[in-house]
Amino acid sequence: MKRLSDKVAIITGAAGGMGAAEAKLFAKEGAKVLATDSNEEKLKSWVVAAKAEGLAIEYMKHNVTSESDWEKVIDKAMGLYGKIDILVNNAGVYPGFVSCEDTTIELWGKVLSINLTGPFIGCKKCIPYLRLAGGGSIINVASIAGIVGGNGAAYSSSKGGLVLFSKDLAVTLAKDKIRVNTICPGFVLTPMIEDLLKAPGMENTIKQTSPQGRVADPMEIATGALFLASDESTFMTGAELVIDGGTVAR
Repeated sequence: MKRLSDKVAIITGAAGGMGAAEAKLFAKEGAKVLATDSNEEKLKSWVVAAKAEGLAIEYMKHNVTSESDWEKVIDKAMGLYGKIDILVNNAGVYPGFVSCEDTTIELWGKVLSINLTGPFIGCKKCIPYLRLAGGGSIINVASIAGIVGGNGAAYSSSKGGLVLFSKDLAVTLAKDKIRVNTICPGFVLTPMIEDLLKAPGMENTIKQTSPQGRVADPMEIATGALFLASDESTFMTGAELVIDGGTVAR
């Protein structure tokens, strides 16, 4: 039996990188998936190919900072599949390292809006449907920047806030059989990181942060998300699953 048979998942930030890997893996493991992203063209390109391979994935353009967009996503998921069991808040933005002094109010607002307010709205809107399904799993994709400092004022604050937000939900939703965990990746080969790697010397710098000396493949994060989404992790809530090649062990 597949690990997510009869499960329905909403996965944000799924145009590429970790989100796309999670959506494909979840579908291969039996889930029905609604993949969302603000980049509809890029999202559509791989979803159409995945559906041709027989995977149960639909897609939708989605601004995670918009309450009305979240309501439309939930309406579509319920219309397609009739329930929601899993929410993966994967959408995020990384502006690179920007110190407190150099962080503008506009940048601060943008980063927190996408990385923290977006998951907050998603959880707020999805919780009643997870409750109706008899429980479920919320997976918030944070970062090791939510555990250790030195990653930029706005980014670290957004990811640290997401970790604590998840813990608060885990405590308050345990009675509803809704589990809430975070994944804290190190550097992962996503479109955002690919752009950073183009800067002189940055590839070597990034790789040196991990004792394994490399950047993670998105599927290495997706397998962690699969574990948290599945019934294999039923006694795990309010936890951080660190997948970083040993970076924070230094």
